[in-house]
Amino acid sequence: MLGTAGLLLLVGALCAPAGSPEQQRVGENTMTQPQALHSLAEEFYQWRYEENPVAASDAGRHDRDDRLTDYSPSAISRRQARLADFRRRYGEISTSGGDAGVLADHELFGAALEREVFADEVLRRVRRDPQLYVDECLNGIFSLLKKEYDKKAVRARAATGRLLAMPALLSQARENLTEPVGLYADLAAESVEAAGPLFNQSLEALAEGTPEPDVRAMHEARETALKALADFAAYLKQRRPSMKNDFAMGKEAYARWLSRVDLLPLDADQVVALGEAELARARATQAWLAVAAAKASRPKKPPRDQEEFLRSYEANTAGIVRFLKERDILTVSESIGPFYCRQLPEAFKPTSPGGFMNPPGVFDKDNSGFYFIPTYNPKPVNFFLRAAIEDPRPGQQNTHTGLLTEEMLDRCGLYDDRPDTRLQVMQLLRMRAARIAVDVRLATGEWTFAQAVDYFIKEGGLDPEAARGEAAGAAASPGYKIQYLVGKWQIEQLLGRVRDREGASFSLRRFHDHLLSYGSIPLSIIQRLMLGEERPPAHQAG
Repeated sequence: MLGTAGLLLLVGALCAPAGSPEQQRVGENTMTQPQALHSLAEEFYQWRYEENPVAASDAGRHDRDDRLTDYSPSAISRRQARLADFRRRYGEISTSGGDAGVLADHELFGAALEREVFADEVLRRVRRDPQLYVDECLNGIFSLLKKEYDKKAVRARAATGRLLAMPALLSQARENLTEPVGLYADLAAESVEAAGPLFNQSLEALAEGTPEPDVRAMHEARETALKALADFAAYLKQRRPSMKNDFAMGKEAYARWLSRVDLLPLDADQVVALGEAELARARATQAWLAVAAAKASRPKKPPRDQEEFLRSYEANTAGIVRFLKERDILTVSESIGPFYCRQLPEAFKPTSPGGFMNPPGVFDKDNSGFYFIPTYNPKPVNFFLRAAIEDPRPGQQNTHTGLLTEEMLDRCGLYDDRPDTRLQVMQLLRMRAARIAVDVRLATGEWTFAQAVDYFIKEGGLDPEAARGEAAGAAASPGYKIQYLVGKWQIEQLLGRVRDREGASFSLRRFHDHLLSYGSIPLSIIQRLMLGEERPPAHQAG
């Protein structure tokens, strides 16, 4: 997947070699340029966690588990002022004479700052997106339930604190939403309507072993929170006729995102062209594989229930890891923890119909991760659920190997005995290729939401439910849906160049190990570091 400068930089991406001997004065301390940059970046990311307690919980930092983000006008102004100060101090750090590592770190941190500015100036979610506030409530509880990071009583008290904070948060949301987007309001209301199981059955798991007074307090806070959420959804529906549906950012802003946040060496039209080329290839390959898949069709015995479905999904992990080792594709470290499969909470389904992955957080002591998949149905309509029942391995590979793709492992022989699975790989590629045009054209304003859904059905091969969810995810999180396929193209481009450079000594395992050693940073930067290239002028941060 295409990495972006994000929260993971705090731990890994900023650990570059020492650079120029020139000195930079920061406060009362004299530091080298790399030290000043790294110190400022660490301060920035720690501040981000302090301002976003739910994100901190997800990352394994649990000192604010009873709080939600403060969206009051004073808190927003405080954050804007602090961000401006970070940008000012960043601009004072010179990179003159710095080595490649220092230049990369400088560019990465610049992209991280730009992401924050872009969110405030362009996306304006505080004023436009009711999902921001609903997601804060849902994830506030979800982040406390996913892992047994502490005793249930401790997490129950934290949940109570967050539940009690929800009415005030949602009341503030009504004041903040001065330009709400109709589609976002619809999605927020749908999430609220599906939140019952998360707040009831899932949250109830914390009651066992928790003192009765604490359980009672949690239950009372839950009822208050659920009422506040229901009232907020009703408020959105009442106000919906007056809302505009102008969620597009425009072509100029999207170009800014691609170049200054994603650090991507492509413009919007080039991204679309890449997607259309991959879409055509995927559809043609599907046609070629369909005959073999039909001849080799085998009677399928679907799982009996949700639990068996989840366990069968997990059971494939060992086989994938063994294949990677046997074919010398990738070194799988013994330190990598297990991934567990869990049922996707219905509240997250409106924009994530296929589920999502939660890797270990940067502060997590527990190195296990999770993959949340749709609720099991023996006769599924949803494309993602059908694929998972037929053969879950394609969907798992990104979970366990990060940058490796289903298609690459197909070419290496993982599915030689399963033509039907090879057909599924092409359908997944087709769906991801269709995401490209949808993401770009919704964000630039060239398509309506209805056109995006129709494109996913006709060109992406999705059912209406999955198509709507995919289009909703693209509209709600512009720029995200392009990452898989564009990242795949960048990796393949880099792979070919390294293979040509190394010739007969080339090793696929060594290439992948080297690639993954850079962590979750943009592949444009990884390419320059691996190949020793200069930074293009267009990517100068600032």
